[in-house]
Amino acid sequence: MKPILELESARLLMRPWRDEDLPEFAAMSADPQVMRYFPALLSRLESAALIGRIRGHFNEYGFGLWALERKDTGAFIGFTGLANVSFDAPFTPAVEIGWRLARRHWGLGFASEAAWTSLRVAFGQLNLDEVVSFTAQCNLPSEKVMQAIGMQRDPWGDFDHPRLPRGHELERQVLYRINRDQWRETLHG
Repeated sequence: MKPILELESARLLMRPWRDEDLPEFAAMSADPQVMRYFPALLSRLESAALIGRIRGHFNEYGFGLWALERKDTGAFIGFTGLANVSFDAPFTPAVEIGWRLARRHWGLGFASEAAWTSLRVAFGQLNLDEVVSFTAQCNLPSEKVMQAIGMQRDPWGDFDHPRLPRGHELERQVLYRINRDQWRETLHG
């Protein structure tokens, strides 16, 4: 399958990562507010390594976490996209949808807009049956995005993240799902 490298929504270009994205991405990944629902801040080197893994996912699977660029300003604002879940859990194998935006771009609907575009690819081009998303149970802003794009909470699917130590404040994760039929209903409902 040919990689899906570039997408557009009304206000965003979802594109391949560029080397010049690193300074903004590293700054975002070192922001305690942006990273408050992640186990740790990322150094510049760790941010670069994450970009490398994202590029590798595109090369291997033809889709991934697209860099987000505002059409009006050309500013890099974060990422949104699809990725194979990389750990074992009761709901895997699965493709997840995820996002991370720089703080100054919060509250403008960019995460939901890019997530809708990602779901269109998931169900329209990749022909996936289902997409999942998960986050720490205390991350209400991400849950609101999941709900805004039509995902449904699966309380029986909630789990302890296997990559976090027992008792870690972010260990308990909530699971959301959306399947192709639910997505179609959301589009036409």
